[in-house]
Amino acid sequence: MSRGAWYRRSPMERRTVELRVGGQSYRVVSSAPEEDVRRAASLVSAKAEELGSSRNALFLVAMALANDALVERDKRLSVERRTRDLLRRLLVRVEHVLDPPEGEDSVR
Repeated sequence: MSRGAWYRRSPMERRTVELRVGGQSYRVVSSAPEEDVRRAASLVSAKAEELGSSRNALFLVAMALANDALVERDKRLSVERRTRDLLRRLLVRVEHVLDPPEGEDSVR
């Protein structure tokens, strides 16, 4: 499907995607773009191979991927907190230079 055709589709339109995950075939119905569904399936297959998991162990693969997602989320939240803190400190310094307390010279 061409990229332009995808944009003309209704966002809630559902499509069926045939996938192969962990050596098994699956038929997935999703409103997500087919490319995204295939990328997710590829990620699951890669993790299953990494863990040496069979079809019966896909739950463990899902847990490992969920853990990876949580670790990445925690990293992102930490970076966001540090960024907010640095921006707050920078704003205080800028305000201090632009509007110094009485008796202080604003040029440093």
